[in-house]
Amino acid sequence: MSDRTGSLACVGVGMTLGAHIGPRARAHIEQADVVFVAVSDPLVELWVQGMNPDVRSLQPFYGEGKPRTDTYREMIEAMLTEVKAGKRVCGAFYGHPGVFAVVPHRAVALAREAGYEAIMEAAVSAEDCLYADLGIDPGTVGCQHFEASQFMFYRRVIDTSAFLVLWQVGVAGDPSLMRFSQDAALLDVLVELLRSQYPARHEVIVYEAATLPQAGHRALRLPLEGLPSAALTLASTLVVPPCSPMVPNMEVRARIRAMTPGLG
Repeated sequence: MSDRTGSLACVGVGMTLGAHIGPRARAHIEQADVVFVAVSDPLVELWVQGMNPDVRSLQPFYGEGKPRTDTYREMIEAMLTEVKAGKRVCGAFYGHPGVFAVVPHRAVALAREAGYEAIMEAAVSAEDCLYADLGIDPGTVGCQHFEASQFMFYRRVIDTSAFLVLWQVGVAGDPSLMRFSQDAALLDVLVELLRSQYPARHEVIVYEAATLPQAGHRALRLPLEGLPSAALTLASTLVVPPCSPMVPNMEVRARIRAMTPGLG
């Protein structure tokens, strides 16, 4: 237990307004001295403001042409300044605070290193919504998840018998971390990379989880070759279904049969 008076709790409000927040996350928001909020929809931000008298938006730290690394550093500094001032600080983030979220992970780590109590609460993420909305069970044939730009910048091994999920595809291939909109030329590169494993006409899905109950999720189905002309946002995720069957490992099966008499 830390002897420092300040503390930090990073929580998630889930994806859909009011539908996904858990009681522990709500309690942290309501009981904090100051709440920093980073969500994708202004209505969600207003909803969080209704839970605490001191709610401060982290969105103004973003800027077109400004590296996101600078934005994240400034957000972390803003939160830790209040922690070091002895306040109970809550960071309320869109979705899950630990999924594709640099700021909560880094802020919690730095607060702990400085001797402050810091925790992260699990929450409903876009991945959770994806499985429900698209009817995908990751236990059936498996799922591979990559950040889209990382997938492009590094050599990754693709299993085409499993689902491939590429996050943040709307800014895929941006090495500057400054873009907030898609680039068709960069998406052409991504499609070319995927075409080494998948047919041009293979159906893929552009997915976006719902942020408002009445809006519903987005699931745009299109051929892989049509991706560069599709309308993408920062919230877009690319889901590539399998294009080949799973191949049985006969050697392992034979070993297991030999180890378990009676199974045939």
